[in-house]
Amino acid sequence: MDRSEDRTSPARGVALTAVAWLLQVLGFAVFILMGIGKLAGWEDFAQTFEEIGAGQWLRYFVGVAEVAGAVGLLIPRLSGLAASGLTLVVAGAAVTHLAVLRDSGWALPVVLIVLMGALAWIRRAETASLPSFVRGLLGRD
Repeated sequence: MDRSEDRTSPARGVALTAVAWLLQVLGFAVFILMGIGKLAGWEDFAQTFEEIGAGQWLRYFVGVAEVAGAVGLLIPRLSGLAASGLTLVVAGAAVTHLAVLRDSGWALPVVLIVLMGALAWIRRAETASLPSFVRGLLGRD
């Protein structure tokens, strides 16, 4: 069996779908918790954003992005796009922890970059189909 046949096998498709859902649910749990924590002003988050020096508005912005991304992860058609956006959010967090805060807080964002990047790759077909889906909703086929 050559590799092109392996990519289209039903078993591989089922396995990738199962991995995608695992990543989506795990990502939802992590990002909804972190986003709510930022929006609610949990002390650790408020202090971290104070140390960054950009102001608390950034905490609210990131919190909204994380909550919106978490919800998007649970919608299969949007999960790849949500994962891509969340990858950018946590990449910013990793860089901030390395360059600004100079602490070990970069480790979790790096893990999340890998996991959300994998999910974005698995759901890339759904993401690529979004423009035609939206055109269909708008009656502009």
